[in-house]
Amino acid sequence: MIDLYFWTTDNGYKARHMMEESGLEYIIKPVNLLKKEQFDPKYLEISPHHKIPAIVDSDGPDGKKVSLCESGAILKYIGSRMKDRLYPSEPTAQIKVDQWLFFGSAQFTTLAQQYGFFMIRSPEDIPQGKKHYDKVMHDMFGCLDNHLVSNEYMAGEFSVADISVFADVHIFGDEKWIGFNNYPNLKRWHDAIEKRPAVIRAWGPYD
Repeated sequence: MIDLYFWTTDNGYKARHMMEESGLEYIIKPVNLLKKEQFDPKYLEISPHHKIPAIVDSDGPDGKKVSLCESGAILKYIGSRMKDRLYPSEPTAQIKVDQWLFFGSAQFTTLAQQYGFFMIRSPEDIPQGKKHYDKVMHDMFGCLDNHLVSNEYMAGEFSVADISVFADVHIFGDEKWIGFNNYPNLKRWHDAIEKRPAVIRAWGPYD
């Protein structure tokens, strides 16, 4: 059984989506960021840098309990348990998947969160910040759209690479933010993934 420490953020949804795709048994343990629950001493033993998501796998390598934080690391770990279904064992295929997995979990999400701060969460209006990150996010959407001209998914078949990128595209592909008007290939990719049963479950309510 895997405990998923989750909140409704882009990275949180990546981990929940991954768990739904995996078919592994898991329990959601909400960490309410608005109530500062990420600073609870018990949670800091699992995620020392007080971020979500995190997991605790009671049946980790060699049957030993293991805890893990960072969305990219979680996706790779769970993928590696799935016997080539979402994370390949073949080295060349791994390289391709890793490239987009880390793009999604590092560069893209970091920039998307900055965009979200200036556009949504900033307590004051900062036009220069809005202008800068709007340009950056359009550039990111454009890069993804260009890549998907000749690729159905990020790294060949559907994989953890797609899960890593999907959340922020899903959030900011909304017409009130970046939208898909100039990014038809990215929209095609997004819409195909959005229909997956695991996505519908992952982005739905939870107990």
